[in-house]
Amino acid sequence: MTVLAQEADLSMFGNDPFWLILLKAVGVFAFLMGTVLISIVMERKVLGWMQLRIGPNRNGPWGMLQSLADGVKLMFKEDIVVKGADKPVYILAPILATVPAFMAIAVIPFGPADSPVSIFGTETVLQLTDLPVAMLYVLATSAIAVYGTVLAGWSSGSTYPLLGGVRATAQIISYEVAMGLSFAAVFLYSGSMSTSGIVAAQEDRWFVVLLPVSFLIYMIAMVGEAHRPPFDMPESEGDLVGGYLTEYSSIKFAFFMMSEYIHMVTVSALMVTIFLGGWRAPAPISFWESANTGWWPLLWFTLKLLAVMFFFVWIRGTLPRVRYDQFMVLGWKVLIPVALGWLMLVATVRAFQNDGRSFSDILIWVVGGVVALLLVSLVVDTLRDRSDRAKQGTEPEEPEFDPMAGGFPVPPKPGQTLPPVPRRPSRAERHKASVAAPAGEESGTAGADSDAASDARKEDGDA
Repeated sequence: MTVLAQEADLSMFGNDPFWLILLKAVGVFAFLMGTVLISIVMERKVLGWMQLRIGPNRNGPWGMLQSLADGVKLMFKEDIVVKGADKPVYILAPILATVPAFMAIAVIPFGPADSPVSIFGTETVLQLTDLPVAMLYVLATSAIAVYGTVLAGWSSGSTYPLLGGVRATAQIISYEVAMGLSFAAVFLYSGSMSTSGIVAAQEDRWFVVLLPVSFLIYMIAMVGEAHRPPFDMPESEGDLVGGYLTEYSSIKFAFFMMSEYIHMVTVSALMVTIFLGGWRAPAPISFWESANTGWWPLLWFTLKLLAVMFFFVWIRGTLPRVRYDQFMVLGWKVLIPVALGWLMLVATVRAFQNDGRSFSDILIWVVGGVVALLLVSLVVDTLRDRSDRAKQGTEPEEPEFDPMAGGFPVPPKPGQTLPPVPRRPSRAERHKASVAAPAGEESGTAGADSDAASDARKEDGDA
């Protein structure tokens, strides 16, 4: 019998000496910051390659020190604090946006728990720490980052940053719901909420194969939550000047930009851990017995992470920015309902597996349930359409919409349509009408034909 939930073995954590814990923490921090610097340069290089441009090539060899140059430039810029700002909160907001992004990387496994490595003669796991509820810890830290966004807009003491902060907060919260629902399906299949347990459950098949719908939902949600194009509405210059970052400059502005890239690296590491097998080697290399032992898993994890970050840059260079209302409709009316339906389907399949049902029985029940739901939805839609038509037949007709009723242009309300714009018939239609005139009217229409011909020649001359 398959157990739906089981606690992962975390006995290998918490036994390291203090100096090793400190060393691993510094190493994880250095790995994260190095990946952030690489992602910034990679984004500019890849976008330049996709758009047939040169890209950065001045600072350092092949422009590899462009991120360092940007950081130095921002540090030496003038730090302006607007008079109407709430200064303590104004300064705290960039910190609240950056620190939670650092915290989530602490539970990401870079290597197997049952194959420790030796660091200065001490055996340890390639993971800083793990928790029985590590994924809930990740969701909690990402929720804290919302405070940095909303407080940045509110404390600036300006209208447009406040609106940008509200929009960005609504965006993060909306897509965190869909992200959490995609995680729930993974919890059901892995039987664990710890990151090391989730990777261990992907020994046979990665969850991107077992749970493709959860993978797609998370892929869209992580782009929306990280404020990356095409979902970068908080920084849309045409709508709200610069969003909640409008009143920030110098190093505080750099903190917000760095938090965006740190968040991008963090959600990419989560995707690798949850859906792409984590530190496990890909299929051709996995046949090598030593591929998942020693320091090799760190290499496979890093390569997968860079591949996901390349995906971020790819969609930025490919897709245009969507409107805010389209973005919210996608989150609330598409992603969340699909995630709920998929979660119910996964829970049903896991319950049948726990009861020992065969694959054919599970397939019959699942397909039958889906067909029954589709039939019920079809009947409901048919009845609703009939009731709508009946209401339209009984309701009095509304007067025709006049866009200039008040003496100035007025946009139509929902359900109203603008009247058609009167247009003069084309020359071809007028010529056809003159040719089709009756024979008895030829003498009477000769002058009209000559006028139409002269008008046509005049219009041709104007053109």
